[in-house]
Amino acid sequence: MRQPPGIVHLVGAGPGETDLLTLRAARLIASADAIVFDHLVGGGVLELARADAQCLYVGKQAGHHTLDQAEINARLVRLARDGLDVVRLKGGDPFIFGRGGEEILALVEAGIRFDVTPGVTAASGAAAYSGIPLTHRQIARSCVFATGHFHDGSCDLDWPSLARPDQTVVIYMGVGALPVISAQLIAHGLAASTPAAAIRNASLPDQKTLLGTLADLPEKVRTAKLTPPALLVIGEVVRLRDGLNWFEQT
Repeated sequence: MRQPPGIVHLVGAGPGETDLLTLRAARLIASADAIVFDHLVGGGVLELARADAQCLYVGKQAGHHTLDQAEINARLVRLARDGLDVVRLKGGDPFIFGRGGEEILALVEAGIRFDVTPGVTAASGAAAYSGIPLTHRQIARSCVFATGHFHDGSCDLDWPSLARPDQTVVIYMGVGALPVISAQLIAHGLAASTPAAAIRNASLPDQKTLLGTLADLPEKVRTAKLTPPALLVIGEVVRLRDGLNWFEQT
């Protein structure tokens, strides 16, 4: 008798710290037959898995992909067709620059059941743990998320929109393109003195935050040899960190 198909749970693992998982995420991880996880999933998160669960790494790092996206999609379909309860575990939130939409479209096409559990996205985690509120009534009345990395390796963003005043700009995967980002935002109207921060490993014990301006942050990042995973926050709210930093030792 053919095994009835299983289900794929698309789960956000948050920014890294295990305690930031949702209760639902923790429950699904603890009961899963198979966990397909990304590079940015904190090590403590996987400790919640059953001892007999299949834990399959499919992480992507700059210049090195364990599997391409089509292969990951096919792996999820195969596991579910084997009748397994599968957790597809992604850092942050799977619907914010996590390719979650691409993966569940593949599941829909294959007729596989799925559900989605949101996670604390990197922007929220980095903001909270660095003491930089993303919005403030007198400083930033809007907040924009963008990605600094495209599938073709370019960084071609809507610079006029990102350079609008009175907003906070958060750029995921932007450290490598920081010199371009800085130059373009200045060229499109933001002051070179606009505060900016680069936050690496947000919420984890080795979190590191570099503060600067649009003009000098690229050189500070280069000098400090700050590498991904890191997130950029640009805007006047960065000035608030001096009084609001509660987590990171400076």
